[in-house]
Amino acid sequence: MTRDAREELVYEPLFEQDGLRVSRSPWGSRDEIGRLNWMTPESRAAVVARLDGSRVFDLAVEYFPGMPSWVEANDPKYDIWMTHTPQGTVNEQRSSDARDVFEKYAYAGSAVTMYTHVGTSICSLNHIGHHGRFWNGWTAAAQLGSRAWSVGGSSPAIVARGVLLDVASLKGLDCLVDSYAITAQDLVDAANDAGVEMGRGDVVLVRTGRMSRWPDWQGFMSRPPGLGLEAARYLCERVGAMCVGADCGGEALPPEQSGAFLPVHAYLLATAGTPVIENLWLEDLARADVHEFGLLAFPLKLVGSTGCPVRPVAIPFRA
Repeated sequence: MTRDAREELVYEPLFEQDGLRVSRSPWGSRDEIGRLNWMTPESRAAVVARLDGSRVFDLAVEYFPGMPSWVEANDPKYDIWMTHTPQGTVNEQRSSDARDVFEKYAYAGSAVTMYTHVGTSICSLNHIGHHGRFWNGWTAAAQLGSRAWSVGGSSPAIVARGVLLDVASLKGLDCLVDSYAITAQDLVDAANDAGVEMGRGDVVLVRTGRMSRWPDWQGFMSRPPGLGLEAARYLCERVGAMCVGADCGGEALPPEQSGAFLPVHAYLLATAGTPVIENLWLEDLARADVHEFGLLAFPLKLVGSTGCPVRPVAIPFRA
């Protein structure tokens, strides 16, 4: 189902080649957040006014050494280490006064390193493009510095209506089969099965069931199911989704199209200006049979990053 049926949402192309399109932002040359511009103080207030705070569903995974993550392109896994330990701090002090202080005040500190797409994270619009061009016409020649992009990486707090489409349960499965590409009809059927409508400005979360294999590295990462390109187009051009999320990397791998690299991400980010939230924990939400809720998500503001860790929660609406 869709509510507030509208014309297809296709943006003006800045560049087209081989059937691939990079779009001009309708929000102007300085836009960096795409469809997140649809949020307004009024839209956020309307969502918050409906919340039933007696239940909160945490949609983020924990970060820990050995957690599943994308390392096939030699990106760094998640790691954590101590920069200071209580006894080490005492032993390292050179003056007796400082030693006395740190014997009285125990001090510990830690640091982490990781690829910015590890765990529950949101993809910035500078993440994937076509033929060297990204959303709103960005190019490495003009917008990429020595360490980071000069655009993207700083998303606003997301407060919107959320919808859960449980495709795995629709098909009577704990988890969709490896590499299954979800279709537009799957999404329609899942919405009808749940009795929920989708509309412009929604954050649509798709459950494949892949989190039932978490945290087994191979079981989670190898040949994941996810959105097919047709389904992504349906969500953006017909439903008007503001943001799309999934309980895995987001799209079926390997891709349906030969010779393609993350084509669904490329479409969502470079063509539709639609941020993607990856690796969501949707198991509790599905077990509770909650399909409509307020989605509150808070990305870290890592200026110029291609992705950012995000802490999303789902809060059901009052009856």
